[in-house]
Amino acid sequence: MGSKGQNAWKLADHPKLPKGKTIAMVVLDGWGEARPDEYNCIHVADTPTMDSFKTTAPEKWRLIKAHGSAVGLPSEDDMGNSEVGHNALGAGRIFAQGAKLVDSALASGKIYGGEGFKYIKQSFDNGTLHLIGLLSDGGVHSRLDQLLLLLKGAAEQGAKRIRVHFLTDGRDVLDGSSVGFVETLEKDLSNLREKGVDAQIASGGGRMYVTMDRYENDWNVVKRGWDAQVLGEAPYKFRSAVEAVKKLREDPKANDQYLPPFVIVDESGNPVGPVKDGDAVVTFNFRADRMTMLAKALEYADFDKFDRVRVPKIYYAGMLQYDGELKLPSHYLVSPPEIERTSGEYLVHNGVRTFACSETVKFGHVTFFWNGNRSGCFNEEMEEYVEIPSDVGITFNVQPKMKALEIAEKARDAILSGKFDQIRVNLPNGDMVGHTGDIEATVVACKAADEAVKTIIDAIEQVGGIYVITADHGNAEDMVKRDKSGAPQLDKSGKLQILTSHTLKPVPIAIGGPGLKAGTRFRNDVPTGGLANVAATVMNLHGFIAPDDYEPTLIEVVDN
Repeated sequence: MGSKGQNAWKLADHPKLPKGKTIAMVVLDGWGEARPDEYNCIHVADTPTMDSFKTTAPEKWRLIKAHGSAVGLPSEDDMGNSEVGHNALGAGRIFAQGAKLVDSALASGKIYGGEGFKYIKQSFDNGTLHLIGLLSDGGVHSRLDQLLLLLKGAAEQGAKRIRVHFLTDGRDVLDGSSVGFVETLEKDLSNLREKGVDAQIASGGGRMYVTMDRYENDWNVVKRGWDAQVLGEAPYKFRSAVEAVKKLREDPKANDQYLPPFVIVDESGNPVGPVKDGDAVVTFNFRADRMTMLAKALEYADFDKFDRVRVPKIYYAGMLQYDGELKLPSHYLVSPPEIERTSGEYLVHNGVRTFACSETVKFGHVTFFWNGNRSGCFNEEMEEYVEIPSDVGITFNVQPKMKALEIAEKARDAILSGKFDQIRVNLPNGDMVGHTGDIEATVVACKAADEAVKTIIDAIEQVGGIYVITADHGNAEDMVKRDKSGAPQLDKSGKLQILTSHTLKPVPIAIGGPGLKAGTRFRNDVPTGGLANVAATVMNLHGFIAPDDYEPTLIEVVDN
């Protein structure tokens, strides 16, 4: 429950808002606000419930920021993501996140003096340093410039033999950009070789097919990476990585996200970079969710998710620690933001009984990330977390409704049970289907999410409760790459360039329900409000004043 005494957790009563109202806190994943056109799937979809918030009660609907500095990322060009978004929603404050932490550690050189780097450095005399991660400048999971700085720094710190195992992107950046990234990497490795460092690319593959699965959805993805990166075995073998990516992209169905695994071999046909005893491995992604499964395979002795065949004795570190509760990995190059005193922990200490639910792909967001990168309940007697298994073995555009109905039904039952004061859910459809780039399926996904919201709100109406509906970042509201004028962009062959990434758009927040006190409305004096302002808002609706260091509430109560 935390180290503070019970009195230190006590929240002051709100002077105008009562306690005891049942609150539904709904996060629509990947649901931003953009101008209406045929590529805005939220606009195209039939979404009467979400539309009604904006049209019937404009004083209880507004937009908030969900990217860049609003969620702790370095610049306003940095797209938000589900992890930093849920951190901000739950923490009520803005913490320097992923890329920012790594930028700071690299710029100051602090990374090289830390315990994590000292740990992997033990391999430098006689072993190989392996770097595994996403080759991209998307800034969501990793950044190319950070990899290049780490390569340079490791060589200066005495690494004599370096192997890079990259994953192509095509999700947070344009499909096809992989070739340019590989060429840039090869140039830097060539410069290191001129300085006497044996630095080469050893393997590769597409992020969604190799290594970067999450939430234990499909361990085969991780196994394909393990085979190529650790064992040096893959269905495709090439002498150069640029040749590999170009050749594999010749397949008409090829996509950077799904390139098959390949290894680079020498003139004798032997892989140039399998992982061996005494080597060091660094997973250089700063974002946790798609590195955790590989981290388990690299770190755990009693691992049974697939046959690793050979388990080398290595020095393994993550760029960051990917799971604070599991202490995974146990060694990391950059310390994570220390997020304490989250809204969830405060509310549990103040008697608010909580129910949290999503399906597998976003379950961690309404629990782990919401609670400040912490696994498990704060108090199992006060909280219940329910995970609905996601579909496996298919891409999400095949079943775009996903588990929205099941999540909504669980939330409805929790609301009507009277056992909980806060019911918190994530509806993943807009984001997970949006990422596939399938516009028709994303329209279906948005309609399904809207229907789920209706089910939850109907239950809130029955119990005289309050709803708070928001999102964590944009995605489904803009499915095409655009030129500077805002017009859809075409590639050289005249084909529409589909956008599969998150966006920089703001997200809506709506409040309402029969339990909302008359005169409650959004303030006009928090124009730059973002996701971190939601926590204080929700605390107010539970009848409490938020801690002084929380971002200010978005609401006020005007006496009639």
